Amino acid sequence: MDSSTSVALEPVLSFLAFSLSKLESGFYRIPGSAVVARYVKSSHQNDPGRTILELILVIFAIRTLLQSRTRTDRSGKHFIKFSEKEIDELVDEWVPEPLAQPLTEWEQRDLSSVPVISGPNGPKPKLLATGKIVTNLASFNFAGLAGNEKVKERALETLQKYGLGSCGPPGFYGTIDVHLDLEHDIAEFLGTEASILYSQGFSTISSVIPAFCKRGDIIVADRSVNFAIQKGILISRSTVRWFDHNDLKSLEDTLISVEKERKKRKGPLTRRFIITEGIFERDGEMVDLPKLVELKLKYKYRLILDESISFGTMGRTGRGLTELYNVPAEQIDMLVGSVANGLCSAGGFCAGSSIVVDHQRINGTSFVFSASMPALLATSGSEAIIFLRNNPSVLLNLQDNIRAIRAVLEKTEGITLLGHRASPIIHFCLRTQQQSLAVTQLTYDYEAEERILQDIVDDSIANGVLLTRAKHLRGQEMVESRPTIRIAATAALSRKEVEKAAGVVKASVTRILSKRR
Repeated sequence: MDSSTSVALEPVLSFLAFSLSKLESGFYRIPGSAVVARYVKSSHQNDPGRTILELILVIFAIRTLLQSRTRTDRSGKHFIKFSEKEIDELVDEWVPEPLAQPLTEWEQRDLSSVPVISGPNGPKPKLLATGKIVTNLASFNFAGLAGNEKVKERALETLQKYGLGSCGPPGFYGTIDVHLDLEHDIAEFLGTEASILYSQGFSTISSVIPAFCKRGDIIVADRSVNFAIQKGILISRSTVRWFDHNDLKSLEDTLISVEKERKKRKGPLTRRFIITEGIFERDGEMVDLPKLVELKLKYKYRLILDESISFGTMGRTGRGLTELYNVPAEQIDMLVGSVANGLCSAGGFCAGSSIVVDHQRINGTSFVFSASMPALLATSGSEAIIFLRNNPSVLLNLQDNIRAIRAVLEKTEGITLLGHRASPIIHFCLRTQQQSLAVTQLTYDYEAEERILQDIVDDSIANGVLLTRAKHLRGQEMVESRPTIRIAATAALSRKEVEKAAGVVKASVTRILSKRR
């Protein structure tokens, strides 16, 4: 019986063996089939259960691709049928929800109070609404480069040669020779190995941070860093420890506590970063760079320094805090600056070693995914650096004007000046018993102070001086700051013009506050 069965099955088994042999020979003719075969053999040998699981997944994928994508009831028996009249009535009754909440009365006033400039911006722009020429203490025109004739001439030449837009991101076809020239000029100007150019100022620091800081890394940052830094820290998903605003004793205590915590839980040594600003955009305070570098070297941290305000304004030729404090730029691991603020062009940069810069060319999100800045703005930046090199007296004039503004406003009753005495941005808030910039509970009415400060701004504009309140995103920032008015000093005005403008601001403060007493 058994022998007769085996004799009967022999042709079938021979056919199966022949078919499998043909399939095997056909499979190995396919390019790359040997790699797949080795993978399957090694996978089955090490983990047979994995082979079964992968086979099930393949079958499931094939079944999903072959089955119908839709399972709707084609007969329509479960649908509600409406007449044309009912459909029209439903459409008429439907009221869509608003995309955003309607503006409050204060928000509408705040929006409508924004002045519009007619013609080019500069130290003496003309307002569109009134046609009046005003003294500009609102724009970041620190070195007076806005409207510089040599810069405009170079920009026009570049526009005629290259056209307007770059039409592509830097890593593909958006980089041209003028972009590389500006990167070389910035690196040479600061004394670093290399630099990388970003086309948007805000996204510079918010791209640099997550390019280096990843999940599991340690970031120690100042509580009052600007919003762009806060977003970069959030994107990085690193472990964050905050230290008190511009308090290097608090920074050292935080660095010590981080190391104690690591040793206590016997954790691995991870990458660690200190992140802060050179001059803080929020209040104009200035960091003690030599002490900061000393702590960075002592506790073996990398330093990311945002010099968006101090680059182009501090030091003999505008190189920033490294020049002011005579600190070698190579001691700053990632030196971030603003081409828009310091050079009156657009975008930002990160300077450092060649390794640091090259890493960002494939990991800096804004560099990879955003279009390059227009060529004319790159040449404007290069020309601005030449101007700063050849005209160091400009920054002496800037510091002279800063002292003149502070001298007038320090005598004004009812307000308190904030920030470092050499800072080109000067904030002042209403004087209260609590003089800290950080908000404390039950100290004052935030919205009431904003309204008073806006009245001062409006009165100053009406009297020929353009001012602005410092704007913040309430509820989204790490620290909620007190409302302030921000003055941006400029070297484009004479000392007499600056003193006159500061006198107008003083008169506006006195006039508005006297009405509210």
